[in-house]
Amino acid sequence: MVKEPARILVVGGGYVGMYTALRLQRKLKRELREGLAEITVVTHDPYMTYQPFLPEAAAGSISPRHVVVPLRRVLDQCRIVIGEVRTIDHTTRTATLTTLATEEEGTGARRLTYDELVLAPGSVSRALPIPGLADHAIGFKTVEEAIGLRNHVIEQMDIASSTRDPEVRDAALTFVFVGGGYAGVEALGELEDMARYAARHYHNVTREDMKWILVEATGRILPEVGEDLGSYTVSELRRRNIDVRLDTRLTSCAERVAVLSDGARFPTRTVVWTAGVKPHPVLASTDLPLTDRGRLRCTPQLTVESVTHAWAAGDAAAVPDVTADEPGTLCAPNAQHAVRQAKVLADNLVHALRGEPLETYAHKYAGSVASLGLHKGVAHVYGRKLKGYPAWLMHRAYHLSRVPTLNRKARVLAEWTLSGLFKREIVSLGSLEHPRAEFELAASGKPSQDPPRNPKGSS
Repeated sequence: MVKEPARILVVGGGYVGMYTALRLQRKLKRELREGLAEITVVTHDPYMTYQPFLPEAAAGSISPRHVVVPLRRVLDQCRIVIGEVRTIDHTTRTATLTTLATEEEGTGARRLTYDELVLAPGSVSRALPIPGLADHAIGFKTVEEAIGLRNHVIEQMDIASSTRDPEVRDAALTFVFVGGGYAGVEALGELEDMARYAARHYHNVTREDMKWILVEATGRILPEVGEDLGSYTVSELRRRNIDVRLDTRLTSCAERVAVLSDGARFPTRTVVWTAGVKPHPVLASTDLPLTDRGRLRCTPQLTVESVTHAWAAGDAAAVPDVTADEPGTLCAPNAQHAVRQAKVLADNLVHALRGEPLETYAHKYAGSVASLGLHKGVAHVYGRKLKGYPAWLMHRAYHLSRVPTLNRKARVLAEWTLSGLFKREIVSLGSLEHPRAEFELAASGKPSQDPPRNPKGSS
């Protein structure tokens, strides 16, 4: 039993937030029942997104609702608050947050006190001050962005199929992806595969008409899988007529023209930005110690350095890697570490409440897997390198084992099985992004001003 009642505040409902709260409610079952502990999870969305499945959701291999895990169902012993933490004063153990209710009431942010703080807000896209980026680019971190991108790509094919203007057609069929990490390469591979399949159903759009361009600022892609597999991936993408440009940066995408640092210019209606992430901005609004890159300074026990009653893991935390050969090495900010850190964090928090010694987080990196489209992939796991179909199977098997809850595992496996028996779905549901547009047009007799263009389109 815990020595005294504890109010635990978990900031974030992603990998670390959900898995930590899930383990805490199991470990503190008796305390929660007797009122000796209380777990509050503050999160922007009422679900956890399993991000490795976003490329397959964008390609239509997995339904969007099976990529997310509803927090209220999984964390039934926790209090779920849908909102945003704005500031944290750990000296007084107080957090200020806004919710949907505070916006409606107009009362401003409210205060929430706690005894133990778990910071797991994750990361956000790292955007650079590139002309036109904020106006025209699309991110790829949320399920909404993934499905919106799918609708957008199919809509561009519809535009190209129906226009007589060669410039409009060329811009519609040019797709530029910026960033050669997992998100960019997997999203490009899956969407190009989907679009190539969809082209057979258009009488005047062929796979040769489409231009797919990958822009990477460094000299290699997928550095996590090693140099050999990274080079193989470049060769595989180029074999599919994908233009891979290494040591190249996007300098502008204003007026729907992608301008690259090598001088190339591509009129395009699609720029997908996956060039890295940065720590969540809420970390800058705390009184906790940060690194020069804005992450929380942490110990190998997943406590925040130099303070008590504060814990952190995942993308927001700079956790020392005790298994590394070089001193000062930090754990990579990826899902592999986040899930395992959440387990140790929850156990250590319970140990601290019960006056027990803490455990040290130690996990040697097992390897990486990446999908390059249907039946194509690369994998580097425990020193073994796989390519093509075996790597793709490894990718699916690994992520199926890691997606939370038996419910989601069964649904994803069922969808994969059915997709192997039936043809792909290539329908665009862009109107879902603007559900009132059709009614506004019928009720007012004039198109909605937001969005100003086609009310059924995704752009």
